[in-house]
Amino acid sequence: MAEDVYKALADPTRRLLLDELAERDGQTLFELCTRLVTKHGLGLSRQGISQHLAVLEAAELVRTRRQGRYKFHDLNTAPLEHVVTRWLRPDAPESTP
Repeated sequence: MAEDVYKALADPTRRLLLDELAERDGQTLFELCTRLVTKHGLGLSRQGISQHLAVLEAAELVRTRRQGRYKFHDLNTAPLEHVVTRWLRPDAPESTP
C-alpha cells in the first residue's frame, strides 16, 4: 500500500488535487476542475482529472461517495501516516548543528 501512496504523490497534478481537497473537502469533479483552472491555470479535461482521482482512490488518499447523481471526493490522510512514521523514529538520535 505504501508504494501506491508514493506513486500517487509523485505526480504534481495529483498533489494539486490533494491540496484542493485539503482546502475544501467534499468536492465534485466539476468543482475540482473549476478550481484547478482558476487557481492554477491547469487545463486538463474532466476525463484527465477523473483518471488522476482514480489513482488517488486506488492509493486510498481519496474517498468517493455518491449522493444522488453526484459523486463527492473527500481527502483521506490515513495512508500518509506510514510515510511520516517511516522517517520519524522515536528512538533515532537527533542531530545537533
